[in-house]
Amino acid sequence: MNLHPKVSRGFAPLGDVPEIRVSAGRPIRSDALVMLLDTDRVGTDGVDWGYLDRIGFEAKPGTHVMVPGDGNLVRILVGLGDRAEVTPDTFRRAGAVAAKAGAKFGRINVDFPDASSELLDPRAMGQALAEGLASGAYSYDRYKSSEVKLRDIVVVSKLGRELSSGVQRGRVVGEAVAFARDLVNEPGGSATPAALAKTVAERAMAAGLGVKLMDEKAIAKAGMGGLIAVNKGSTQPPRFIQLTYQPSGGSKNSDGSGAHLALVGKGITFDSGGLSLKSGDGMMTMKMDKGGGAAVLAAMCALPALKVRQRVSAYVPLTDNMPGPDAQRPGDVFTAHNGKTVEVLNTDAEGRLVLADALSVAADAEPDAIIDLATLTGAVMVALGQRIAGLMGNNTDFSGQISDAAKWAGESVWEVPLPEEYRSALDSPVADLKNIGGDRYGGALTAGLFLSEFVPEGMPWAHLDIAGTAWSDSDTAEAGKGGTGFGVRTLLRLVERFSVPAAG
Repeated sequence: MNLHPKVSRGFAPLGDVPEIRVSAGRPIRSDALVMLLDTDRVGTDGVDWGYLDRIGFEAKPGTHVMVPGDGNLVRILVGLGDRAEVTPDTFRRAGAVAAKAGAKFGRINVDFPDASSELLDPRAMGQALAEGLASGAYSYDRYKSSEVKLRDIVVVSKLGRELSSGVQRGRVVGEAVAFARDLVNEPGGSATPAALAKTVAERAMAAGLGVKLMDEKAIAKAGMGGLIAVNKGSTQPPRFIQLTYQPSGGSKNSDGSGAHLALVGKGITFDSGGLSLKSGDGMMTMKMDKGGGAAVLAAMCALPALKVRQRVSAYVPLTDNMPGPDAQRPGDVFTAHNGKTVEVLNTDAEGRLVLADALSVAADAEPDAIIDLATLTGAVMVALGQRIAGLMGNNTDFSGQISDAAKWAGESVWEVPLPEEYRSALDSPVADLKNIGGDRYGGALTAGLFLSEFVPEGMPWAHLDIAGTAWSDSDTAEAGKGGTGFGVRTLLRLVERFSVPAAG
C-alpha cells in the first residue's frame, strides 16, 4: 500500500485583480462613478450636500451611499473623513469600500480628489488607493458559477504621472495580496503540499525568482526532523520550498541596498490537530493554517515587479497535520535540523515544529535578519483579537523596522515580550525542550521562545503571530470573509526599506 502517492497536480490561484489605470482626461464610459468625499466638502462640484444631509451621510471614513447620477449612471459616494486627518491608509480603506460597493458593475470610474495632493504624496495615495481597490474587488470564486465581476477601474485625475506610478505599484501589491488570499482559501484537499509547491514554483519561475523544491527524501537527508514528524500522519508527502530574489548589482551598498533578508512562513496546508485532534468546529477553517507561508510566497513573487534592491530569500515547509496510523504520538521525540531534540506533548502545536527546521535552514544562509510569519497560537487571539498580529523578536532595531512597515501598510501589529523567565516552561526531562509550556498561560510567548531556540545567538530575528489576522469570519469592508492576505503588504514595505539592523 502506497501511503504517499506522488501528487504533482497543481491548482490555479491567479491572484486576479481588476485592471486599474489612471486617466488624465475625461472619464471613460463606465457603469458607475465613485466620488471620494471629505467632511470639509472640498472639490465636490455636482454633489447635492443638502440631500446627503437629509439622509444622514456625513462622509465618515469607511462609509458610502449610492445615489442616481446622469442618465443610467450610478454614483457611489465614499467617505474619507476629516481632510486634515487623511492618510494613505484612508485611501486604502476608501478604495476597498468603493470596489465592494461597485462589485456588481463591470467597469467603474473613480473621481480622485486632486486637492488631497496638497496634503499627501500622490504616489503614496495612488498606491494605497489601488491596494484598496484590489482588495475590495477580490472574490474567491473558483468553485462558483459565473457572475458579473468588476474588471476595469479608471482613476480620473489631473495628477498624471506621479499618481499613475503609485497606482501601478499598488496594483502589483494588490495582486500579491490576492494571490496569498487564493492560496489560503484553496481547500486542503486540493492545496496539498505537492500541488501548492508546484503552483507557487511555476509562478515564481515566471516572475524570475530562483526556485528550489525539496521532496520527502531531500527533506529527510537535510535532517528536518520537525517537518518529517508532523507529516507522519499524512497520506500526502511534504515539500520544502525555497525562493530567492537577487537584485541587479547584488552587493551591499552604503544605503542598505543588497542587504539579505530571510522570510520564513508556516505552510500547514490543513491542520486537524493530529492525534491531539481538534473539535469539528475547530477544524472548519483550518485550511487557513498556511496563511504565513502564503504571505511569504506571494510577497516573494512580487519583488521583481517592484524592482526591490535588497536580496531576499524565503523558506516555507509544507505539510498537512493528520491523525493517520503512523502519526507522531504525544511523548515522541524528534531531532530538528540544528541538532536540538524536541519532546512533542501536543501534536496540535505543530506549526512551531516545522518552523524550527525552516528557521534553522534559513539561518544557515547567514542572512542579515530573519522574519517568520505563522498562524501559530490561539493565545495571541485571546490577547490581541482578530485585527492585530503579535510581534516579538530579539532585536529592537529590526522590530522597529517591522512596526514602521506595518503601520505604513495599514496592518496592525503589537509588540509583545519574550520574557526569559518563561523559558523554563519549555524544559523537558527527556529532550532539549518540549513543544508546549507547562500551563495555559502565556502560550503565545512560550511559542515565541520555542522558535528563538532555532535562531543563532546574535542573529536579528522577529516572529509575527498572525493567527487572528490571517482569516476573517465577517465580511469587512477591507477584506471580506476568508483569507485576508495579512502580512503581504507589511513584508513588501519591509523589504523595500530594510537595512541591516543595529546590534541589540
